[in-house]
Amino acid sequence: MKMIIAMIQPHKLPDVKKALYKADVFKMTVTNTLGCGQQRGYTETYRGVIHKVNLLKKVRIEIAVNDDFVEPTIEAIIKGAGTGNIGDGKIFVLDLPECIRIRTGERGGDAIG
Repeated sequence: MKMIIAMIQPHKLPDVKKALYKADVFKMTVTNTLGCGQQRGYTETYRGVIHKVNLLKKVRIEIAVNDDFVEPTIEAIIKGAGTGNIGDGKIFVLDLPECIRIRTGERGGDAIG
């Protein structure tokens, strides 16, 4: 089992969801977040004062998958979120040692579904 965490541009979320659905991945957690990477933010002027904005809006997607869904999930995220520009985001793949479904008490891959 793996936990896939993706940081993407907010406007690409519908495209990523569509690509994930085509890959038969339907369960995910989505969170609005702030961050910056290689693009390092930008500056804007408000009433003559320059403000440096270095934390940009991002969307964090967390998906727990069984091992046979890891590559299709990664490929779907890349397909949906990729533009070829700086700021497209990152994907992290972590080992998931245990998963428990609260309702039934199922454990492991059966709990992920």
